[in-house]
Amino acid sequence: MSDLTAYPVTRRWPAKDPSVIQLYSLPTPNGVKISIALEELGLPYEPHLVSFSTNDQKTPEFLSLNPNGKIPAILDPDGPAGKPLGLFESGAILLYLAEKTGKLLPSDAALRYEAIQWVFFQVGGIGPMLGQFGHFFKFAADKVANNSYAMERYRDEAKRLLGVLEQRLEGRDWLMGAEYTIADIANFPWVRAIEAAYGAGDVIGISDFPKVMKWVQRAEVRPASVKGLEIPETS
Repeated sequence: MSDLTAYPVTRRWPAKDPSVIQLYSLPTPNGVKISIALEELGLPYEPHLVSFSTNDQKTPEFLSLNPNGKIPAILDPDGPAGKPLGLFESGAILLYLAEKTGKLLPSDAALRYEAIQWVFFQVGGIGPMLGQFGHFFKFAADKVANNSYAMERYRDEAKRLLGVLEQRLEGRDWLMGAEYTIADIANFPWVRAIEAAYGAGDVIGISDFPKVMKWVQRAEVRPASVKGLEIPETS
């Protein structure tokens, strides 16, 4: 049995089964990317809720795994060379899990990098822009009530990025065509959040992006998504 006691994070969130991947997360657009991927890959894992309401992400135990204090993070007892590996940043974790299993990435080298570029598109664009839009639209509306610049800036950039996805999805079911990959898993939870988390579909004009809407619908009804979107449980 794997020994994870050298990792302080396991003191706050003890592993019931230290032989499986330990997931430290919250069911946010960033967090569910990893639970969905783990479900798609069929990898055994143990989820641990990192509650923002109690500032779990700022505790020394969590910061020992992710000094940036953000979710998600994982601890894989069977990392490279069979040694435990702690890892943070959702894009890096998606790449690691795909390469660990040889799944959810094209086998062709050129197509593999094409898929990876769409993961980076999410990490550098879709996530930050939609996240900032959601913050000002839903959580900080009172702070910008007399100055709409911030919300308009992120709204317009979000719409531009959705246009990029709309164009990419022309004639494609998934971002890489017929193959569902980590590129889809990285992006669709954030686009889904426009309605599901922020209730801002009308403000964004999501109906102007029908291919994107159908892509999200295809992704969210996959069995792994249905389950992963609710992990970790919050109650």
